[in-house]
Amino acid sequence: MHNYEHSVLLDSEKCTGCTTCLKHCPTEAIRITGHAVINDTRCIDCGECIRVCPHQAKKAVSSKLENMERFKYKIALPAPTLYGQFDNLDDVDYILDGLLRIGFDDVYEVSKAAEFVSAYTRMYLKTPGIKKPVISSACPVIVRLIGLRFPSLSENILHMLPPMEIAARLAKERAKKQHPELKDEEIGTCFISPCPGKVSYVRNGFADYKSYVDEVVSISDVYFRLIGEMSHDNDIKSLCESGIIGIGWASSGGESSAIFNENYLAADGIENVIRVLDQIENGNIPQLEFIELNACPGGCVGGVMAMENPFVAKARLQSLRHYLPVSQNIVDTNDGYIPEGYFFNELPEYHPITRLSDSIVESMRMMAEIQELKETLPGIDCGACGAPSCRAFAEDIIRKKTIRDGCPLMNRSEEEI
Repeated sequence: MHNYEHSVLLDSEKCTGCTTCLKHCPTEAIRITGHAVINDTRCIDCGECIRVCPHQAKKAVSSKLENMERFKYKIALPAPTLYGQFDNLDDVDYILDGLLRIGFDDVYEVSKAAEFVSAYTRMYLKTPGIKKPVISSACPVIVRLIGLRFPSLSENILHMLPPMEIAARLAKERAKKQHPELKDEEIGTCFISPCPGKVSYVRNGFADYKSYVDEVVSISDVYFRLIGEMSHDNDIKSLCESGIIGIGWASSGGESSAIFNENYLAADGIENVIRVLDQIENGNIPQLEFIELNACPGGCVGGVMAMENPFVAKARLQSLRHYLPVSQNIVDTNDGYIPEGYFFNELPEYHPITRLSDSIVESMRMMAEIQELKETLPGIDCGACGAPSCRAFAEDIIRKKTIRDGCPLMNRSEEEI
Protein backbone atom coordinates (compact mmCIF):
# COMPACT_ATOMS: atom_id res chain seq x y z
CA MET A 1 0.00 0.00 0.00
CA HIS A 2 1.31 3.42 -0.98
CA ASN A 3 2.25 5.48 2.09
CA TYR A 4 0.45 8.67 1.15
CA GLU A 5 1.66 11.90 2.74
CA HIS A 6 -1.31 14.17 3.33
CA SER A 7 -1.57 17.95 3.32
CA VAL A 8 -4.90 18.16 5.20
CA LEU A 9 -4.35 17.64 8.91
CA LEU A 10 -6.37 17.80 12.12
CA ASP A 11 -5.68 20.02 15.12
CA SER A 12 -7.24 17.80 17.77
CA GLU A 13 -7.04 20.52 20.43
CA LYS A 14 -9.51 22.66 18.48
CA CYS A 15 -11.83 19.81 17.52
CA THR A 16 -15.05 19.52 19.55
CA GLY A 17 -16.37 16.40 17.81
CA CYS A 18 -19.32 18.32 16.36
CA THR A 19 -19.71 15.94 13.34
CA THR A 20 -19.88 18.76 10.74
CA CYS A 21 -16.88 17.42 8.84
CA LEU A 22 -18.19 13.87 9.24
CA LYS A 23 -21.28 14.68 7.19
CA HIS A 24 -19.40 16.43 4.38
CA CYS A 25 -16.43 14.12 3.75
CA PRO A 26 -16.87 12.67 0.22
CA THR A 27 -15.01 9.43 0.96
CA GLU A 28 -16.27 8.83 4.53
CA ALA A 29 -12.69 9.19 5.74
CA ILE A 30 -13.65 10.76 9.08
CA ARG A 31 -14.87 9.16 12.28
CA ILE A 32 -15.61 10.83 15.61
CA THR A 33 -14.09 9.26 18.72
CA GLY A 34 -14.27 12.20 21.11
CA HIS A 35 -12.68 14.24 18.32
CA ALA A 36 -12.38 13.70 14.59
CA VAL A 37 -10.03 11.01 13.28
CA ILE A 38 -9.00 11.04 9.60
CA ASN A 39 -8.43 7.73 7.82
CA ASP A 40 -5.26 8.28 5.77
CA THR A 41 -6.13 5.64 3.18
CA ARG A 42 -9.46 7.30 2.36
CA CYS A 43 -8.59 11.02 2.59
CA ILE A 44 -8.23 12.69 -0.83
CA ASP A 45 -7.04 16.10 0.51
CA CYS A 46 -10.00 17.89 -1.05
CA GLY A 47 -10.10 20.37 1.83
CA GLU A 48 -13.86 20.06 2.27
CA CYS A 49 -13.43 19.49 6.01
CA ILE A 50 -11.35 22.67 6.21
CA ARG A 51 -14.07 24.56 4.39
CA VAL A 52 -16.94 23.44 6.66
CA CYS A 53 -15.27 23.13 10.09
CA PRO A 54 -16.77 25.81 12.39
CA HIS A 55 -13.83 25.56 14.79
CA GLN A 56 -10.95 25.71 12.29
CA ALA A 57 -9.74 22.35 13.56
CA LYS A 58 -8.67 21.21 10.06
CA LYS A 59 -5.77 22.87 8.34
CA ALA A 60 -3.83 22.70 5.09
CA VAL A 61 -0.11 22.19 5.49
CA SER A 62 2.22 23.43 2.76
CA SER A 63 5.83 24.54 2.43
CA LYS A 64 7.15 27.85 3.67
CA LEU A 65 8.57 30.35 1.21
CA GLU A 66 11.83 30.26 3.15
CA ASN A 67 12.37 26.67 1.98
CA MET A 68 13.34 28.07 -1.42
CA GLU A 69 16.47 29.64 0.05
CA ARG A 70 18.32 26.37 -0.43
CA PHE A 71 18.33 26.97 -4.19
CA LYS A 72 20.70 29.31 -5.98
CA TYR A 73 18.15 30.09 -8.72
CA LYS A 74 14.51 30.35 -7.63
CA ILE A 75 11.56 30.21 -10.04
CA ALA A 76 7.99 31.14 -9.11
CA LEU A 77 5.13 29.21 -10.71
CA PRO A 78 2.01 31.30 -10.01
CA ALA A 79 -1.33 29.59 -10.44
CA PRO A 80 -3.76 31.71 -12.49
CA THR A 81 -5.96 31.83 -9.38
CA LEU A 82 -3.40 34.20 -7.85
CA TYR A 83 -4.43 36.89 -10.33
CA GLY A 84 -7.96 36.99 -8.94
CA GLN A 85 -6.88 37.75 -5.38
CA PHE A 86 -6.10 41.43 -5.90
CA ASP A 87 -8.57 44.29 -6.27
CA ASN A 88 -8.38 46.79 -9.15
CA LEU A 89 -5.79 44.76 -11.04
CA ASP A 90 -5.63 45.61 -14.74
CA ASP A 91 -2.23 44.12 -15.55
CA VAL A 92 -0.86 40.71 -14.56
CA ASP A 93 2.65 42.15 -14.79
CA TYR A 94 2.17 43.91 -11.44
CA ILE A 95 1.95 40.48 -9.78
CA LEU A 96 4.71 38.87 -11.82
CA ASP A 97 7.06 41.78 -11.18
CA GLY A 98 6.11 41.63 -7.50
CA LEU A 99 7.22 37.99 -7.34
CA LEU A 100 10.66 39.04 -8.55
CA ARG A 101 10.75 41.76 -5.93
CA ILE A 102 10.08 39.30 -3.09
CA GLY A 103 13.09 37.19 -4.01
CA PHE A 104 12.43 35.02 -7.06
CA ASP A 105 14.90 35.07 -9.95
CA ASP A 106 12.36 34.13 -12.60
CA VAL A 107 8.63 33.62 -13.06
CA TYR A 108 6.98 31.04 -15.28
CA GLU A 109 3.22 31.34 -15.49
CA VAL A 110 1.22 28.16 -15.02
CA SER A 111 -1.39 29.78 -17.26
CA LYS A 112 1.17 29.73 -20.09
CA ALA A 113 1.65 25.99 -19.62
CA ALA A 114 -2.15 25.62 -19.50
CA GLU A 115 -2.35 26.98 -23.04
CA PHE A 116 0.07 24.28 -24.20
CA VAL A 117 -1.94 21.60 -22.39
CA SER A 118 -5.17 22.89 -23.94
CA ALA A 119 -3.71 22.70 -27.44
CA TYR A 120 -2.48 19.15 -26.95
CA THR A 121 -5.77 18.10 -25.33
CA ARG A 122 -7.58 19.21 -28.48
CA MET A 123 -5.25 16.92 -30.44
CA TYR A 124 -5.70 14.06 -27.99
CA LEU A 125 -9.49 14.13 -28.33
CA LYS A 126 -9.10 13.41 -32.04
CA THR A 127 -7.06 10.25 -31.36
CA PRO A 128 -8.89 7.14 -32.61
CA GLY A 129 -9.77 4.51 -30.03
CA ILE A 130 -9.57 6.57 -26.84
CA LYS A 131 -12.27 5.92 -24.26
CA LYS A 132 -14.80 8.72 -23.95
CA PRO A 133 -15.85 10.79 -22.25
CA VAL A 134 -12.27 11.81 -21.48
CA ILE A 135 -11.99 13.01 -17.88
CA SER A 136 -9.48 15.78 -17.16
CA SER A 137 -6.52 14.88 -14.93
CA ALA A 138 -5.76 18.50 -13.99
CA CYS A 139 -7.24 18.23 -10.48
CA PRO A 140 -5.29 15.63 -8.44
CA VAL A 141 -8.18 15.35 -5.97
CA ILE A 142 -10.44 14.09 -8.76
CA VAL A 143 -7.88 11.50 -9.88
CA ARG A 144 -7.59 10.19 -6.33
CA LEU A 145 -11.39 10.25 -5.88
CA ILE A 146 -11.86 8.16 -9.02
CA GLY A 147 -9.26 5.65 -7.86
CA LEU A 148 -10.96 5.23 -4.48
CA ARG A 149 -14.67 5.49 -5.34
CA PHE A 150 -15.01 5.04 -9.11
CA PRO A 151 -12.16 2.72 -10.22
CA SER A 152 -14.14 1.62 -13.28
CA LEU A 153 -13.66 5.13 -14.71
CA SER A 154 -9.86 5.09 -14.45
CA GLU A 155 -9.57 4.28 -18.16
CA ASN A 156 -11.36 7.54 -18.98
CA ILE A 157 -8.76 9.72 -17.29
CA LEU A 158 -6.66 11.87 -19.59
CA HIS A 159 -3.03 10.77 -19.21
CA MET A 160 -1.70 14.30 -19.57
CA LEU A 161 0.28 16.08 -16.89
CA PRO A 162 -1.33 19.14 -15.27
CA PRO A 163 -0.16 22.65 -16.27
CA MET A 164 1.66 23.08 -12.96
CA GLU A 165 3.93 20.17 -13.87
CA ILE A 166 4.52 21.28 -17.45
CA ALA A 167 5.36 24.78 -16.20
CA ALA A 168 7.92 23.41 -13.73
CA ARG A 169 9.70 21.37 -16.39
CA LEU A 170 9.72 24.14 -18.98
CA ALA A 171 10.87 26.67 -16.39
CA LYS A 172 13.87 24.54 -15.48
CA GLU A 173 14.72 23.98 -19.14
CA ARG A 174 14.61 27.73 -19.75
CA ALA A 175 16.79 28.41 -16.72
CA LYS A 176 19.42 25.90 -17.92
CA LYS A 177 19.42 27.45 -21.36
CA GLN A 178 19.79 31.01 -20.05
CA HIS A 179 22.24 30.05 -17.29
CA PRO A 180 24.25 27.01 -18.42
CA GLU A 181 26.56 27.46 -15.46
CA LEU A 182 23.78 26.34 -13.09
CA LYS A 183 23.57 22.76 -11.90
CA ASP A 184 20.21 20.96 -11.83
CA GLU A 185 20.14 20.87 -8.05
CA GLU A 186 20.71 24.65 -7.89
CA ILE A 187 17.45 25.42 -9.73
CA GLY A 188 14.29 25.35 -7.63
CA THR A 189 10.64 25.74 -8.66
CA CYS A 190 7.92 26.94 -6.31
CA PHE A 191 4.24 26.50 -7.18
CA ILE A 192 1.95 29.09 -5.58
CA SER A 193 -1.15 27.01 -4.94
CA PRO A 194 -4.78 27.61 -4.01
CA CYS A 195 -5.38 24.04 -2.79
CA PRO A 196 -3.85 21.31 -0.61
CA GLY A 197 -4.42 18.67 -3.30
CA LYS A 198 -1.49 20.07 -5.29
CA VAL A 199 0.71 19.90 -2.18
CA SER A 200 -0.02 16.20 -1.79
CA TYR A 201 0.57 15.62 -5.52
CA VAL A 202 4.10 17.07 -5.27
CA ARG A 203 4.97 15.36 -1.99
CA ASN A 204 3.89 11.91 -3.11
CA GLY A 205 4.72 11.97 -6.79
CA PHE A 206 2.28 10.46 -9.24
CA ALA A 207 2.62 6.69 -9.58
CA ASP A 208 5.95 6.26 -11.42
CA TYR A 209 6.33 10.01 -12.02
CA LYS A 210 8.36 12.36 -9.80
CA SER A 211 7.30 15.98 -9.80
CA TYR A 212 9.49 18.76 -11.19
CA VAL A 213 8.01 21.10 -8.57
CA ASP A 214 10.30 21.45 -5.57
CA GLU A 215 8.07 23.37 -3.16
CA VAL A 216 4.38 24.28 -2.94
CA VAL A 217 3.41 27.36 -0.95
CA SER A 218 -0.09 28.65 -0.36
CA ILE A 219 -1.48 31.76 -2.00
CA SER A 220 -2.31 33.02 1.48
CA ASP A 221 1.37 32.75 2.44
CA VAL A 222 2.51 34.86 -0.53
CA TYR A 223 -0.38 37.32 -0.66
CA PHE A 224 0.70 39.79 2.03
CA ARG A 225 4.33 39.80 0.88
CA LEU A 226 3.16 40.65 -2.62
CA ILE A 227 0.86 43.43 -1.40
CA GLY A 228 3.86 45.17 0.12
CA GLU A 229 6.03 44.83 -2.98
CA MET A 230 3.66 45.27 -5.91
CA SER A 231 4.57 48.52 -7.64
CA HIS A 232 1.84 50.50 -9.36
CA ASP A 233 4.15 52.83 -11.24
CA ASN A 234 5.43 52.40 -14.77
CA ASP A 235 8.68 50.80 -13.66
CA ILE A 236 7.63 47.17 -14.03
CA LYS A 237 8.88 44.44 -16.31
CA SER A 238 6.70 43.05 -19.08
CA LEU A 239 6.53 39.38 -18.09
CA CYS A 240 3.04 38.11 -18.92
CA GLU A 241 3.15 35.30 -21.51
CA SER A 242 -0.41 33.98 -21.35
CA GLY A 243 -3.87 35.02 -22.43
CA ILE A 244 -7.56 34.42 -21.87
CA ILE A 245 -7.28 30.66 -22.46
CA GLY A 246 -4.60 30.08 -19.84
CA ILE A 247 -5.99 32.37 -17.16
CA GLY A 248 -9.45 30.91 -17.76
CA TRP A 249 -8.24 27.65 -16.18
CA ALA A 250 -8.63 29.27 -12.75
CA SER A 251 -12.42 28.98 -12.95
CA SER A 252 -14.68 26.04 -13.62
CA GLY A 253 -15.32 25.68 -17.34
CA GLY A 254 -12.11 27.40 -18.37
CA GLU A 255 -10.31 24.20 -19.29
CA SER A 256 -13.34 22.87 -21.17
CA SER A 257 -13.93 26.02 -23.21
CA ALA A 258 -10.30 25.88 -24.35
CA ILE A 259 -10.84 22.60 -26.23
CA PHE A 260 -13.11 24.41 -28.74
CA ASN A 261 -15.67 21.61 -28.60
CA GLU A 262 -19.26 21.98 -27.44
CA ASN A 263 -19.57 18.35 -26.31
CA TYR A 264 -18.22 18.89 -22.82
CA LEU A 265 -19.39 19.10 -19.24
CA ALA A 266 -17.81 21.11 -16.42
CA ALA A 267 -18.73 20.52 -12.79
CA ASP A 268 -17.31 21.99 -9.60
CA GLY A 269 -17.78 21.31 -5.91
CA ILE A 270 -17.12 17.83 -4.58
CA GLU A 271 -20.80 16.87 -4.15
CA ASN A 272 -21.64 17.89 -7.71
CA VAL A 273 -18.58 16.04 -8.98
CA ILE A 274 -19.66 12.82 -7.27
CA ARG A 275 -23.13 13.08 -8.80
CA VAL A 276 -21.58 13.47 -12.25
CA LEU A 277 -19.23 10.52 -11.73
CA ASP A 278 -22.17 8.40 -10.56
CA GLN A 279 -24.03 9.23 -13.76
CA ILE A 280 -21.02 8.49 -15.97
CA GLU A 281 -20.49 5.15 -14.24
CA ASN A 282 -24.17 4.24 -14.64
CA GLY A 283 -24.28 5.40 -18.27
CA ASN A 284 -26.93 8.02 -17.47
CA ILE A 285 -25.22 10.92 -19.20
CA PRO A 286 -25.30 12.32 -22.77
CA GLN A 287 -22.59 11.43 -25.27
CA LEU A 288 -19.79 13.80 -24.39
CA GLU A 289 -16.21 14.25 -25.52
CA PHE A 290 -14.71 15.83 -22.41
CA ILE A 291 -15.45 16.10 -18.70
CA GLU A 292 -13.84 18.81 -16.56
CA LEU A 293 -14.20 18.22 -12.82
CA ASN A 294 -13.00 20.52 -10.05
CA ALA A 295 -13.23 19.51 -6.41
CA CYS A 296 -13.38 23.11 -5.21
CA PRO A 297 -16.52 25.24 -5.66
CA GLY A 298 -16.08 27.56 -8.62
CA GLY A 299 -12.92 25.74 -9.70
CA CYS A 300 -9.41 26.47 -8.45
CA VAL A 301 -10.54 29.94 -7.30
CA GLY A 302 -12.42 28.09 -4.55
CA GLY A 303 -9.34 26.44 -3.07
CA VAL A 304 -9.02 26.64 0.71
CA MET A 305 -5.48 28.04 0.47
CA ALA A 306 -6.65 31.09 -1.50
CA MET A 307 -7.45 34.41 0.13
CA GLU A 308 -10.45 35.79 -1.72
CA ASN A 309 -14.06 34.68 -1.93
CA PRO A 310 -14.19 32.46 -5.04
CA PHE A 311 -17.04 34.39 -6.62
CA VAL A 312 -15.25 37.69 -6.14
CA ALA A 313 -12.03 36.19 -7.52
CA LYS A 314 -13.88 34.84 -10.55
CA ALA A 315 -15.42 38.26 -11.23
CA ARG A 316 -11.99 39.89 -11.03
CA LEU A 317 -10.55 37.37 -13.48
CA GLN A 318 -13.42 38.05 -15.88
CA SER A 319 -12.60 41.75 -15.74
CA LEU A 320 -8.87 41.09 -16.18
CA ARG A 321 -9.50 39.03 -19.31
CA HIS A 322 -10.65 42.17 -21.14
CA TYR A 323 -7.03 43.36 -21.20
CA LEU A 324 -5.62 40.10 -22.59
CA PRO A 325 -5.30 38.42 -25.98
CA VAL A 326 -6.96 35.04 -26.50
CA SER A 327 -3.58 33.33 -26.24
CA GLN A 328 0.09 34.24 -26.45
CA ASN A 329 1.26 30.71 -27.22
CA ILE A 330 0.91 29.12 -30.63
CA VAL A 331 1.33 25.35 -30.77
CA ASP A 332 1.95 23.66 -34.11
CA THR A 333 -0.54 20.80 -34.18
CA ASN A 334 -0.39 20.09 -37.92
CA ASP A 335 1.78 16.99 -37.51
CA GLY A 336 -0.58 15.55 -34.88
CA TYR A 337 2.36 14.87 -32.55
CA ILE A 338 2.09 15.38 -28.79
CA PRO A 339 5.51 15.54 -27.07
CA GLU A 340 6.13 12.62 -24.74
CA GLY A 341 6.95 15.00 -21.89
CA TYR A 342 3.30 15.98 -21.62
CA PHE A 343 2.14 12.49 -20.60
CA PHE A 344 2.33 10.31 -17.52
CA ASN A 345 2.46 6.55 -17.99
CA GLU A 346 0.66 5.08 -15.00
CA LEU A 347 -2.10 6.06 -12.62
CA PRO A 348 -1.49 5.69 -8.88
CA GLU A 349 -2.83 2.43 -7.47
CA TYR A 350 -5.42 2.82 -4.76
CA HIS A 351 -7.42 0.27 -2.80
CA PRO A 352 -11.04 1.11 -3.70
CA ILE A 353 -13.01 1.93 -0.58
CA THR A 354 -15.88 -0.27 -1.77
CA ARG A 355 -13.63 -3.35 -1.77
CA LEU A 356 -14.19 -5.13 1.53
CA SER A 357 -11.68 -7.90 0.93
CA ASP A 358 -9.25 -9.12 -1.71
CA SER A 359 -11.33 -12.28 -1.86
CA ILE A 360 -14.59 -12.02 -3.82
CA VAL A 361 -16.23 -14.71 -1.69
CA GLU A 362 -15.23 -12.93 1.52
CA SER A 363 -16.40 -9.59 0.13
CA MET A 364 -19.81 -11.04 -0.72
CA ARG A 365 -20.14 -12.53 2.75
CA MET A 366 -19.21 -9.23 4.43
CA MET A 367 -21.56 -7.29 2.17
CA ALA A 368 -24.46 -9.53 3.15
CA GLU A 369 -23.63 -9.13 6.85
CA ILE A 370 -23.40 -5.34 6.48
CA GLN A 371 -26.78 -5.18 4.77
CA GLU A 372 -28.37 -7.44 7.37
CA LEU A 373 -26.94 -5.38 10.22
CA LYS A 374 -27.93 -2.09 8.58
CA GLU A 375 -31.57 -3.21 8.55
CA THR A 376 -31.52 -3.39 12.37
CA LEU A 377 -30.18 0.16 12.80
CA PRO A 378 -32.36 3.31 13.08
CA GLY A 379 -31.54 4.42 9.52
CA ILE A 380 -31.51 8.16 10.29
CA ASP A 381 -27.78 8.70 9.66
CA CYS A 382 -27.48 11.01 12.67
CA GLY A 383 -23.74 10.57 13.15
CA ALA A 384 -24.09 10.04 16.92
CA CYS A 385 -22.18 6.76 16.62
CA GLY A 386 -19.19 8.60 15.14
CA ALA A 387 -19.77 7.26 11.61
CA PRO A 388 -21.33 9.32 8.79
CA SER A 389 -24.22 6.90 8.15
CA CYS A 390 -25.85 3.76 9.48
CA ARG A 391 -24.42 1.85 6.55
CA ALA A 392 -20.89 3.08 7.36
CA PHE A 393 -21.43 2.18 11.02
CA ALA A 394 -22.52 -1.33 10.03
CA GLU A 395 -19.42 -1.67 7.85
CA ASP A 396 -17.19 -0.53 10.74
CA ILE A 397 -18.73 -3.23 12.94
CA ILE A 398 -18.22 -5.98 10.36
CA ARG A 399 -14.65 -4.78 9.80
CA LYS A 400 -14.23 -4.95 13.60
CA LYS A 401 -13.33 -1.27 13.87
CA THR A 402 -16.09 -0.53 16.37
CA ILE A 403 -18.77 -2.31 18.39
CA ARG A 404 -22.55 -2.36 17.99
CA ASP A 405 -23.04 -0.66 21.35
CA GLY A 406 -21.67 2.48 19.69
CA CYS A 407 -25.15 3.39 18.45
CA PRO A 408 -26.78 5.38 21.30
CA LEU A 409 -30.27 5.07 19.82
CA MET A 410 -30.11 1.27 19.88
CA ASN A 411 -29.18 1.38 23.56
CA ARG A 412 -32.11 3.49 24.69
CA SER A 413 -34.83 1.89 26.74
CA GLU A 414 -38.43 2.07 25.54
CA GLU A 415 -39.20 4.58 28.35
CA GLU A 416 -36.45 6.91 27.05
CA ILE A 417 -37.78 6.70 23.49
